[in-house]
Amino acid sequence: MPEAKKNVKIDIHHLTRVEGHGNIVVDVKNGELKQCDLEITETPRFFEAMLQGRPYQEASHITSRICGICAVGHATTSLRATEAALGIEPSPQTVLLRRLNFLGEILDSHILHAYMLVAPDFLGAGSVIPLAKTAPDVVLRALRMKKFAGDLCQAIAGRHTHPIAMTVGGFTHFPTAAQLYALGERCEALWPDVIATVELFESLTMPDFQRETEYLALRGADSYGFIDGDIVSTDGGRWPVTEYRAVTNEQILPHSSAKHTRNQRESYMVGALARYNNNHHLLHPEAQETAARLNLEPVCTNTYMNTAAQVVEIAHAFVEAKQLIDQLLQLEVAWEDPVPPARLSGEGVGACEVPRGVLFHNYIIEDGIITRANCIIPTNQNLANIEADMRALVPQVLDRPQPEIAQLLEMMVRAYDPCISCSTHLLKVAFE
Repeated sequence: MPEAKKNVKIDIHHLTRVEGHGNIVVDVKNGELKQCDLEITETPRFFEAMLQGRPYQEASHITSRICGICAVGHATTSLRATEAALGIEPSPQTVLLRRLNFLGEILDSHILHAYMLVAPDFLGAGSVIPLAKTAPDVVLRALRMKKFAGDLCQAIAGRHTHPIAMTVGGFTHFPTAAQLYALGERCEALWPDVIATVELFESLTMPDFQRETEYLALRGADSYGFIDGDIVSTDGGRWPVTEYRAVTNEQILPHSSAKHTRNQRESYMVGALARYNNNHHLLHPEAQETAARLNLEPVCTNTYMNTAAQVVEIAHAFVEAKQLIDQLLQLEVAWEDPVPPARLSGEGVGACEVPRGVLFHNYIIEDGIITRANCIIPTNQNLANIEADMRALVPQVLDRPQPEIAQLLEMMVRAYDPCISCSTHLLKVAFE
């Protein structure tokens, strides 16, 4: 007798261990995939509308509230858009301080994701809470590194969540030499925890999955990420950030309150794996060694390995943070007034590689007042690619029990480290 075709019905409300609310809906009838959606159900938050009519000085403080995890990233991207519009070139000291602050956020977010959102899947725990009982050393290690990352951001920008000392053209607060020296010592002392992190993820076996797609990231002149640069693709092509709309091509779908994007294919991926696939040659040697230990080779097309790429970036960020701290100590950080605007009207685009991928802010400013704004978030750039991955995965695992299929789908979405609340911004394109 012919083998019966399998029926699978998966309806996950809501996906756990991600930021925000999203549903996974899969329907397989007689072995045929009828539906495979990642439903984004968050109510849109109209941050672009909030910016209209506000003085340009308020933009970074308003947009940092888009996210409590990547607040530094939104604030920095906002500042770069404003500065581009008003002809402001930050000082070398400001550039160094912003990058160090940014590394603190990369560390904070990646450690959160790798240890507290992904690791439980591999260590037999439903969440980090029971994991704290079964593997306390793992959780304590994560907390030590996260504490350092948060303290680093606090010393530079006043606090990590919604930084208050970053402003257009500079800072309103500066770390002392004693603070920087102490942070440098802690950074160096935590390196054994970085090595232990690599060893932990080296011991884990990621699900076997391959699907070719396009990977987009920013590339600067001579450094890996994270602030400014051009948009580059593994499919070929390089675009200035001012052409971001031609690259992202946002579109609205009926099952999602967050828009999807596409470039040279039906979908593309941004984030740590995309950065690694495009810019691996710019990593510090210690990070390249980490990639080798985790069997991460460019171009890697296994989405589950995005977490491994985050671990690589953790190693890179610790090394570079120590170098920047030493550089700032040598230069002797001193008070300086923010660089004033060269004009009060103009249009500017800012782009940064926040933990989850490329973030764009675009403002039009007239006489010091924001008249139009547009933000394109990494998670909504990833949504079409997540669904494409899910559609490729389901037929490969149909022979498995339904609970296992559901878990693999959840792990697939979690691998992207989505920030769903961030992705639900203005539903109508602000620039037409």
